[in-house]
Amino acid sequence: MDTLKEKFASLALPMRADVKAFIKEHGTHVLGSYTIEQVYQGMKGMIGMVTETSKLDPEEGIRFRGYSIPELREKLPRGKGGENLPEGIFYLLLTGELPAEEDAREVSNQWARRSHVPKHVLDMLDMLPQHTHPMTQFSMAILAMQTESVFAAAYRKGLHKNDYWDPMYEDVMNLIARLPRVAAYIYRKTYKNNVHIEPDPKLDWGANFSHMLGYDHPDMKALMRLYLTIHADHEGGNVSAHATHLVGSALSDAYLSLSSGMNGLAGPLHGLAAQEVARWILELKEKYKGVPSREQLAEHINQTLAEGKVVPGYGHAVLRKTDPRYIAQQEFAKAHLADDELFKIVQLIYEVTPEILKATGKIKNPWPNVDAHSGILLMHYGLTEYDFFTVLFGVSRAIGVLTSLLWDRALGAPIERPGSVTTEWMKAQVAKSKATA
Repeated sequence: MDTLKEKFASLALPMRADVKAFIKEHGTHVLGSYTIEQVYQGMKGMIGMVTETSKLDPEEGIRFRGYSIPELREKLPRGKGGENLPEGIFYLLLTGELPAEEDAREVSNQWARRSHVPKHVLDMLDMLPQHTHPMTQFSMAILAMQTESVFAAAYRKGLHKNDYWDPMYEDVMNLIARLPRVAAYIYRKTYKNNVHIEPDPKLDWGANFSHMLGYDHPDMKALMRLYLTIHADHEGGNVSAHATHLVGSALSDAYLSLSSGMNGLAGPLHGLAAQEVARWILELKEKYKGVPSREQLAEHINQTLAEGKVVPGYGHAVLRKTDPRYIAQQEFAKAHLADDELFKIVQLIYEVTPEILKATGKIKNPWPNVDAHSGILLMHYGLTEYDFFTVLFGVSRAIGVLTSLLWDRALGAPIERPGSVTTEWMKAQVAKSKATA
């Protein structure tokens, strides 16, 4: 058993007993109430699940195991170029402890050893039509790798429920290790004439991903580490995390569960947003033949709103301030590409948009989220194919959703099965309440 797996077992297995005891003693404690509006509008704000890895605060932004993004940028181990290693955020999410540099390096070495992708997966990708969307390819490749599931094989042979976590750990480590290779293969197949680049075992996980994509500039490798770290998790209620948890609650293995999460991430209201931002900004640049004036930008934003559209990259279901992930990317851009024309447009949008959105009186959060920046940074270094941006997001998000899935297995989380009612039932409850009053 590797040292990280031993550490996880020493943390998770005692906690399983602690959670059971807590439920037994306090299971009837009432946490709050909810409204008809919340039920109809996506259950926003209703507490319905437990996610140990992160929590999204409306004012502070995401906290990974209690640490804010600015704190983590100071505390997590760094690779060459000064940005944090994604291996470090994985270690933190899995154990709840800040990793030392050797801990992050051990994760990197583990993933390098587990990174071989079966040939049938690549053969399947080669058979798909050239115009197949990269996210469709990504989800299909994850499903194709399900033949390698250690959990599925162990469950089929017979496995005590207290031991479910053990083969799930192997699946999680293997799957995360292989995702950059799969994603890079999709990118090179779709956009680079099917000319592929072999992995470099001397590089860390993020830098090797950049290398396999075909981008070896040190700053691009640093950006990839930053990107993969800050996109890793966003508590459990977002679509990709919740879908992974929901499917996993049926004891589906990591491959089946993650594929469902990636299908949710591919939606325009979730991970597809970064490509919508890039398209909107490129159209803006083309319309004004470069960086627009403040007046031109305000005119364009008002026109967008008048057409019943949203300003892509602005607003968030939970956050009520500028996304700290946006700030992290903004700091990187100021340090590395301050003169980039697209970055100048992003900065101008940041200065102009919030006041216009506030003036409508209809928008709770007029501030930018992570998608408002991420694609533009990638484009600066040559990764301009914005249909691929969500695949990058998926590689990163796998870190968070799979560590949560492993904790679900370790703590013995049950199948998720909320109740549902009809609109007629809802109306009857309101009528009954009025009659009683």
